[in-house]
Amino acid sequence: MKGSSTKVRSRDPKHTVRATRTAGRQMRSRLLDAASRLFKERGLAAVSIADIAADAFPSQITYYFRTKEALFVEAACRDVLYVARAAEQHAGKQLSPTDYTRALVDSVMGTDAVGFFVEAMTLTRRRQDLAPLVERTVERLHAEGLRAYAAEMAARGWHSRLDPETSARRFWTIAIGVTLEGQAMGRSPDELAAEMLRLLGPQADAPPAAARLSVVRSGNSAPDSASTSKEKQP
Repeated sequence: MKGSSTKVRSRDPKHTVRATRTAGRQMRSRLLDAASRLFKERGLAAVSIADIAADAFPSQITYYFRTKEALFVEAACRDVLYVARAAEQHAGKQLSPTDYTRALVDSVMGTDAVGFFVEAMTLTRRRQDLAPLVERTVERLHAEGLRAYAAEMAARGWHSRLDPETSARRFWTIAIGVTLEGQAMGRSPDELAAEMLRLLGPQADAPPAAARLSVVRSGNSAPDSASTSKEKQP
């Protein structure tokens, strides 16, 4: 009995650690959700730590994120990665290269996530300690965009006009540039999407209909013309 109770007690610290980590992840997520909503509505300067911690303690923000600026940058980075993933999923349902590109652009430009991320990028000019998170996010956007784009080209038999890596990096470079300029000019999401589509131009081409038809037919064993003509002879 003593041995078994000792084993149970020895597991308790591990269960406690796991529970603490889970609770910590949930709290971080709740704080990021609240921060994202408030920062987008009011901007960085107009939001206080107390506003974000309405359902928590202000000390939890400094514990998990150190500063309000660090929370701002992390929330912006998380949002743009979420939007990128959702855009890839939506675009993957389209049937032509043109519709695929338009779906990507509309999904990205139809949210305020890129604008939020642009503000975070600008903030790092005076807070260089926050720059590594932005740099890692940009690289993830490029890497995951490349993975999704290359997979679509291969699966559908589409021909990319540029190499996939260039296309993926070019997409996000244009998205960020168009958003930055659009914010300064007060342009609407529809105007941003139209400008981005204009700058991107055609990204890929589907194989000609005859080529697609031949691929379909190649799965069936058709008789060759010589044997057919012999069969027709009396």
